[in-house]
Amino acid sequence: MSTHAWFPRSPCGPECRAGGEPTVGAVRAAGRMIAAAFVVLLAVIVSPVLAVLPKAAARLVFRAVLLAFGVRLRVRGELVVTPGRGALVVVNHISWLDAVAVNAVRPMRAVAKKEIGAWPVIGRVVAAAGTVFLDREGLRALPGTVAELATALRGGAVVTANPEGTTWCGAALGRFTPALFQAALDAGVPVRPVALRFTVDGAPTPAPSFVGADTLIDSVRRVARLRGLVLEVVVLDEIAPGTVAHRRDLAALASASVTAALLTSGTTPGSRVPSQAKSRHFPGAPSRSAR
Repeated sequence: MSTHAWFPRSPCGPECRAGGEPTVGAVRAAGRMIAAAFVVLLAVIVSPVLAVLPKAAARLVFRAVLLAFGVRLRVRGELVVTPGRGALVVVNHISWLDAVAVNAVRPMRAVAKKEIGAWPVIGRVVAAAGTVFLDREGLRALPGTVAELATALRGGAVVTANPEGTTWCGAALGRFTPALFQAALDAGVPVRPVALRFTVDGAPTPAPSFVGADTLIDSVRRVARLRGLVLEVVVLDEIAPGTVAHRRDLAALASASVTAALLTSGTTPGSRVPSQAKSRHFPGAPSRSAR
C-alpha cells in the first residue's frame, strides 16, 4: 500500500496487550460469535432501509451486537443534538467496537476509511447507513471528502469521525488531525467530543484494540473470549460554532476534551504499554508501527 508523509500511523501493536484478562471457555466464545453473526446477518437483511429506520430500532441492532459479545455498555452524559441541526461527533479510535458503541447510544452516519466499504458483509451495512468514505492514501481526494461531509452536516446530519485516522491501543491517544474539522467550520455546526475506553474489573484494558497486524477475525475472536468487558462512552460538552476560527484550534480543543475525560475516568497514560516511546497526547505509547 502506497502512503504519503501525512498518512495516519499508530505506534501501537500486539505488545500493547500484556494479556492476563479473564476469559470465557471456548464453547461460550464460539456461541458469542454465532450470536453476533446472526445479528450482523439481520443487519444485512434490513440494510436497504437501515438509514431510515427509527433511531430506537437501529440502536437495538447495535446494542444486540454488544450483547452478543458479552460487552456491557456504560454511558456517561447524553448524546443530544438539536433536531434538524447537524453535528460532528469526534471519537478516539481503539477498535471496530467503537462504531458499534457510538451507534448503540445514538445511530448516526460516519466517516470511515474506504477499505471498510470493501469488507465482506459489513461493508454493505456501513454503505447503506450513509457512510462518507475517506481515501487515506490519496490527499487529492481529501478536499472532496471534506466538502461531502460539510454538505451532509449542513443538511442536518449527525456524523461520527475518528480524527486520529487509525486505531490506538487505548492507553495512548493519537493526534487529532484537523482536516475533517474544516467540514464543521464550513457547515457552521457544533463538534461533540466523545471519549471511549475499555475496562475489565474496573481497570483499563487494551485487549479489544484492533492494532498492528491484527485481522478483523483475530480481533473478533479475542473480544469473544474476554470475560467482563465494559465499554465506557463519555459524552462531553459540545464545542459551539464560532468558538474558534481555525480547524487546528478546533481539533486541539476536541483532543484536549477527550484527553481530560480519559484521565478523569481513570485511564492511566502509558499503562500496560512499553515506556520507551512517547505519544503526542498521552505519554507511554509503544514503539511499533501499525495501520
